[in-house]
Amino acid sequence: MNLQGLVIARVHPRFNVSLLFTLPRESFGRKVAYNRSLKSFHTSVSIMSKPILYNYFRSSASWRVRIALNYKGIDYEYVPVNLLQKEQVGKDYLKVNPLGQVPAFVHDGNTITQSVAILQYIEDIYPSPPLIPKDPLKKARVMEICEIIGSGIQPLQNASVILKIDSEDASKRIEWAKFWIEKGFVALEKLLEQTSGKYCFGDELTLADCFLVPQAAQATRFKVNVSEYPYISRINATLKQLEPFQKADAFVQSDCPEDLKAQQKLE
Repeated sequence: MNLQGLVIARVHPRFNVSLLFTLPRESFGRKVAYNRSLKSFHTSVSIMSKPILYNYFRSSASWRVRIALNYKGIDYEYVPVNLLQKEQVGKDYLKVNPLGQVPAFVHDGNTITQSVAILQYIEDIYPSPPLIPKDPLKKARVMEICEIIGSGIQPLQNASVILKIDSEDASKRIEWAKFWIEKGFVALEKLLEQTSGKYCFGDELTLADCFLVPQAAQATRFKVNVSEYPYISRINATLKQLEPFQKADAFVQSDCPEDLKAQQKLE
């Protein structure tokens, strides 16, 4: 079969624009990249479009992914999804993630959702510097910390959950979130007594640290006194001094409202 060229259809996920272009036969096997201004396409052996992260500044799950990307030095495109304006359940974003949640990560044309899956993928594709130990037991301990936060605490404080509480009294919703965060922190504090050094697991940064900082911030938001948990409090304070964590902070992101940025500077 004598192929003269290959017709490619590319759907731009943010603007839902489908574009067709033809690659000459001699370009087969090369990496395909395109100008995100949607004005031109080109082929290159080495150039590829950078990863895209659909996220929301205050989302814990988005926040932990930003930390990992920063730590590994990965340049990515930040695409905000405004949860308060319900963009996550709009028809365009539902084509990116049918569950209507953030984050979503797009790499080489493949979309991955759910933060743990995204973080594992990033670790596999960009293994250095590592965030997950190779030793099976050490890896299990790190993932145990991640799961306490990511499965045992964070989902129960999500807006999609607490807004279902049948009450017009906002304090009832705060009370609900506070209860589950404190319950999880009791267990997490005991585990960190065994595993922590400078950070959550010894003196090397791991995925557990990416989970801890956003959760500590959410705890403060829901009136939890984090200082009552000395291991969590100490590690959180240490991590917040590191550049990858500072760059990932919710209140320095482009979609964080200016009034919240100003409020954080005063605190």
